[in-house]
Amino acid sequence: MRATRALPLFAGAWLVWAGQANAFGAAQTGTPPQHAKVDELFASMSGTAPGCAVSISRNGVGDYARGYGIANLEAGAAITPQTVFAVASISKQFAAFSIGLLAQEGKLSLGDDVRKHVPELPDLGERITVSQLIHHTSGLRDQGHLVILAGWRASDVSTEDDMLWAIQRQQGLNHSPGEEVVYGNSAYTLLAVIVRRVSGQSLKDFAQTRIFAPLGMSDTRFSDDVNEIIPRRAIGYSPRQGGGWTTNVPRIEHYGSNGLFTTVGDLAKWQRNFLDHQIGGPALGAWMQSSGLLNSGVAIGYGGGLRLGAYRGLRTVGHDGVDGGYRAESVLFPDQGFGAIVLCNASNIAPVDLARRVADIYLGEQMRGTALEPMVNVEAGEQARWAGTYWSAQTDEVVQIEWKDDVLRPIGGSALTPIGQGVFRPSDQPHEWRFRQPTGEAAAQLHIRDTWPTYRVFSRIDPAPPPPETFKDYGGSYRSEETAMTYVVRLADGALRVSWPRGWDLMLTPIGGDRFVSSRGTITFTRASTGQITGLTISNRRLRRLTATRLESGEAASRL
Repeated sequence: MRATRALPLFAGAWLVWAGQANAFGAAQTGTPPQHAKVDELFASMSGTAPGCAVSISRNGVGDYARGYGIANLEAGAAITPQTVFAVASISKQFAAFSIGLLAQEGKLSLGDDVRKHVPELPDLGERITVSQLIHHTSGLRDQGHLVILAGWRASDVSTEDDMLWAIQRQQGLNHSPGEEVVYGNSAYTLLAVIVRRVSGQSLKDFAQTRIFAPLGMSDTRFSDDVNEIIPRRAIGYSPRQGGGWTTNVPRIEHYGSNGLFTTVGDLAKWQRNFLDHQIGGPALGAWMQSSGLLNSGVAIGYGGGLRLGAYRGLRTVGHDGVDGGYRAESVLFPDQGFGAIVLCNASNIAPVDLARRVADIYLGEQMRGTALEPMVNVEAGEQARWAGTYWSAQTDEVVQIEWKDDVLRPIGGSALTPIGQGVFRPSDQPHEWRFRQPTGEAAAQLHIRDTWPTYRVFSRIDPAPPPPETFKDYGGSYRSEETAMTYVVRLADGALRVSWPRGWDLMLTPIGGDRFVSSRGTITFTRASTGQITGLTISNRRLRRLTATRLESGEAASRL
């Protein structure tokens, strides 16, 4: 990325057009047309419901900032540009930048084996580098899925020690390091540990000293205390069934993958650093915006905690954040010097889409094409033929697709919009679902490309589900040393269920053979050559084939 001239620091308050902003960012000297269009975009966020704070900057200078909706429903406090939000995975870029600073100073190498800095990690037979942690190519299982399978509830407080407990118990990888990209949080928890061990400061203190203070980000902090008082903090909410809202605030006391609290104004100062390189310099800024590579040389479109992409023909750099009732998006169009940040406190708001619609308002004349591939006409029969069940030998995931009400859709997912013969996209996403005809003895296939440039390959399966009278054969207790948990499979009201302590109880839906699906992913029972059931595996998008071994009845009773 080319260097630009140094830009002045923001003043204490945001400037809006030619006038000074009031508490909500409205200009006193009149409302420019672009600002009015932004207000119109967020007009549905009334004064009685959660909403968003928005900031827009051009060439590193604040252009507009405003709050829409309520930050705290109990207190009736309005959202303003000074409201503090939890921004979830936007945190990752600060962990990556901290690692980059240490590498720049020669205190570590991006090619270091992770076990050089975290020797208590198990030796899984393959070398994992610091760079692979940064780029989500390490193969490590995701910490969140592991602790759920170990009995954690969403309401539990989780600490760094808890996450390390789960990471250190891993007995296998999702894939060989560098062979695939699977987004997850374990890697960034480890990066925070590495920052502490290499620098002698926690990531919280390191980032405060080396990033937040120099950039004047006075309302930004990593938090490792769920009881910490954070002035002007927005509460996260989710819609309550039947109407109204319920609080939905993450209970985490660790950071690296998460844990950052900030404002739209502070994040705009951080965006500006990618233009003027006040800290880190041009070389570190360029590295942050350089894609990681797979072993094959394929660029993955992910840099230093940043998604590297394009929107309507213009290059973008940024990240989203999702946790509890918080939703966040920070996107920079570096070649145009345009930044948009949308931070929200309700789980039913889509800030990624909103931030790009803000960009449409400002950069529309420089853009080309549309945000999503346009729909094409495909006969109903040509669409309906792809309904069925698809399984990935690579990931052990299952996708069930139905034709219902003249729409093709994955069960529980968004409708699939045809964009070509046998090619679809989810109605609201620029992803690609490409169906392929069966050839010879090979079944029809589904190739899914989502955020990443590579495809996940699924094959259509049509085996008959096991008859219900055989469900009892799967019953028993299954032990996973990886999660230190025993899972109980039982028949209840004619359905097979799997449960484990502290409230988890899942219904298993048979899809064929010994494979079932549940709300936590695919459950596949394994058999010995004699046909005897010996165990089960659990797989989902961020965790593949976690193994639990079937226990004998006496052994099971002693370990429950």
